[in-house]
Amino acid sequence: MLSEGRIQELLGFLTLDTRLDVKGQATECVLGLTGSKDGRRDLGQCVDILRSLLALTKDTSRAVAKDCYYALVNLSADAAIHRALVQDVRLMPVLLANLLDPEYDFADQICSILSNLSREADTCVDVFRAIQNEGPGLAEIVDIFCSDSYNKKVDLHYLGPLLSNLTQLPEARKFILDKDRCVVQRLLPYTQYEDSSVRRGGVVGTLRNCCFDHSYHEWLLGNKVDILPFLLLPLAGPDELNEDEMEGLPEDLQYLPEDKQREKDPDIRKMLLEAINLLCATRTGRKTVKEKNAYVILREFHKWEKEPDVDAVCQKLIEVLISDEPEAGMENLLEVAIPQDIERKLRLQDEDEQRQIEKEKEELLKSRESGPRAGGDSPAELER
Repeated sequence: MLSEGRIQELLGFLTLDTRLDVKGQATECVLGLTGSKDGRRDLGQCVDILRSLLALTKDTSRAVAKDCYYALVNLSADAAIHRALVQDVRLMPVLLANLLDPEYDFADQICSILSNLSREADTCVDVFRAIQNEGPGLAEIVDIFCSDSYNKKVDLHYLGPLLSNLTQLPEARKFILDKDRCVVQRLLPYTQYEDSSVRRGGVVGTLRNCCFDHSYHEWLLGNKVDILPFLLLPLAGPDELNEDEMEGLPEDLQYLPEDKQREKDPDIRKMLLEAINLLCATRTGRKTVKEKNAYVILREFHKWEKEPDVDAVCQKLIEVLISDEPEAGMENLLEVAIPQDIERKLRLQDEDEQRQIEKEKEELLKSRESGPRAGGDSPAELER
């Protein structure tokens, strides 16, 4: 645990006018402390150190600024420190201003910090308000995200998870789903973005969250957006289908090449399935998904999928598509009021199912570990 004396000593070195070698050692020390839970806890309780780190992100020494940014990335990964960073340190205006600079070297670290801070619902609200009221606005964040060459020095991939986190909020979803802004249509191609699973997953998470607003389902599935092929294509492989099945699919899903690969990331595959499942919550949505022959893609995907938790979501979706329509008054599954006894029974079933999934995952992991390997495993490189 950091003593008061140690904190004051560090604070004395964490200033812009401190001699460079001493300042560099101090920022290295702080960065090292952020690598442990105890270190983050101690630093998170000292607002002056957090403010000093933010101030030193504009140091003329690239090494010092880099250490400070990576320390803030690590600190922002701890939900217990979010309030201090957002409200006491007020780092949002500084981060957003630097993010807008197309020449800024540390914009990727800023995206990571914003993504971390927006994970929890309460500070997500603070981040969204800062973007809208003190920063560029969500419209410009989307513009930056969709402009691959906005900042040629960095990738900005973590703007994807930021958008996904922000769409926890109804007001952020309302912006993304604004029929006059054409935001959803700009995001759709990134479901197939090969260069980054972070960016791809962020977009899929955003689309999944937007599908919770059932009043937009008809528009999302209609010709103006046509979201379904973009959700199904990553789940499709080079499957051999008969002519009738092939012709019943949307054009983008017909006659795929023999080297067509399915989405590699199981978390992204799961979110894609969850998005389609949400679209099937309404009678209109189910009708459209069925008419576009989604079942065929999901049937083949189910044969291929090995991850138990992903396959469980796929099975539930298939059951929805092959089942009879709910009785009158229960057409919208997102609005159905479930009696307490039935809800309790379903919860117990879900818990049993989750235990079974965990067991299957353990068995799958053991089988992979015991399988043959070609060569040794390379250690992962840690960025600093």
